[in-house]
Amino acid sequence: MKSPTSLELLTDALRRLPGIGPKSAQRIAYHMLQHDRDGALRLGHALCHAVENIHHCARCNTFTEDEICATCLDPKRDATLLCVVETPADQLMIEQTLTYKGLYFVLMGSLSPLDGIGPKEIHLDRLITRATDNGVTEVVLATNFTNEGEATAHVISEMLKPRGLKVSRLARGVPVGAELEYVDAGTIARAMLDRKTA
Repeated sequence: MKSPTSLELLTDALRRLPGIGPKSAQRIAYHMLQHDRDGALRLGHALCHAVENIHHCARCNTFTEDEICATCLDPKRDATLLCVVETPADQLMIEQTLTYKGLYFVLMGSLSPLDGIGPKEIHLDRLITRATDNGVTEVVLATNFTNEGEATAHVISEMLKPRGLKVSRLARGVPVGAELEYVDAGTIARAMLDRKTA
C-alpha cells in the first residue's frame, strides 16, 4: 500500500474544515498550489502558531494566548453577571451586540450523549466553580436553541438554582425586521409564550 501523496494529505486536511467537502477541498488545494503558494505558507504558519499559542482561559474557558483572557481581566465588566455560551464564536456575537457588560463561561460544546459528550466534556464542574465564586448573582444561559442546547441549558439551570443563583435564558421570538407570514409557526409560538408587556 503506497503512502498518500502531499496533495492527498493537503486535500484530506482541508476536508476537516466545516462545510468543506471532497471537491471543495481539492479545489482549494489546487488553487493555493497554483495561484497562491505565498498564501498557503502564511496559512500553514498561522495555523501552527495558533495551535501552539492559543489555549483556554483559566477562568472562562474561552480561547486566549494568556493565562486569563482580556475580558476576564477587564475591571469595567459586571462581575455579578455570568453569561454561558457554547463556543467562542457565540461569545463574539454577544459582544458585537454591545448590550452585555458581564463576564462569560464558554462550554466548548453542548451535551450530546449520543456523541459521547457529557458534563465532563463541556466542563460543567468548572462552570459550577466559576458561577459560585467572586460574587456572581445571575447566570444568563445563552446556549443555542437546538435540542442539545436546550438540554444543556436545562441541566445547568437545575445545577445552579439550588445554589441560590438567579438563572435566566435568552428570549426567543420573531427576528427583527421579519414579517409574520414568513416566520415559521414554532418561532411565532415561542414569541407568543415569551411575550412581555408593551
